[in-house]
Amino acid sequence: MDKRKKSLSGQTAGIRGWIQAAATLLTNIHIPNFFKGKIYQGNVKTVCVPGLNCYSCPAATGACPIGAFQAVIGSSRFKFSYYVTGFFILLGVTLGRFICGFLCPFGWFQDLLHKIPGKKFSTARLKPLRYLKYMILIVFVILLPLLVTNSIGMGDPFFCKYICPQGVLEGAIPLSLGNAAIRSALGKLFTWKCFILITVVVLSILFYRPFCKWICPLGAIYSLFNKVSLLNIKVEDSKCIGCGQCSRVCKMDVDVCRHPDHPECIRCGACIKACPKDAIHYRFMGK
Repeated sequence: MDKRKKSLSGQTAGIRGWIQAAATLLTNIHIPNFFKGKIYQGNVKTVCVPGLNCYSCPAATGACPIGAFQAVIGSSRFKFSYYVTGFFILLGVTLGRFICGFLCPFGWFQDLLHKIPGKKFSTARLKPLRYLKYMILIVFVILLPLLVTNSIGMGDPFFCKYICPQGVLEGAIPLSLGNAAIRSALGKLFTWKCFILITVVVLSILFYRPFCKWICPLGAIYSLFNKVSLLNIKVEDSKCIGCGQCSRVCKMDVDVCRHPDHPECIRCGACIKACPKDAIHYRFMGK
């Protein structure tokens, strides 16, 4: 039984990795554009993708929902987007932070970085930092683009412009490599964003998903729906023996037995694999 359980656990872990890889590929399907130094601008680009993925990535299939949300808030004509807001609500109510665990390219990037051999550190004592992402959502994604505007009433996408490392990883770096004009225009802002990217890379090697835990406003939005999403995690009290193994393996610092649908849970399934009594399951619409 133990061998069978270990085998199933290995298969489940492998499936998650393949899903993350497939989601990243589908989100960035126009790979030849990397060599052309230009951005895909077809009609599909107006559709938001689920995870954090820069619009300026040469291969990007669709729009980043955070970038699209800021574009509307900072617009001189519109201050609210029913489409983007409805998109957040639909995915949030359906999947919650499952998107962070399975469908976000930058989440997968951090997972890969954390697999690099070396000393790892727990973030259990840094739990207060998890509230920082909600402040970033309110201040940099909503308030600053809305209130700090130019002479024609347009605001900058402050989070994308000054904080998001995905923009420089997927957008600025590959575009500058393939386009001499863009390369010559790089300045202090590019240097600052590279510093943020390097910091996130180093932290991701040492800690598990620091960007998701402390910075990402998209994760902050989806986390608001975790307790009500149709997809959730169920702990069967009749089977649970209170061993605490599920909480010990949770890299998102969640007490699984007490709060299986905690806002920080990314539905990665580590607790399901670790449970010795098969007491934890995914559940969709109560089934």
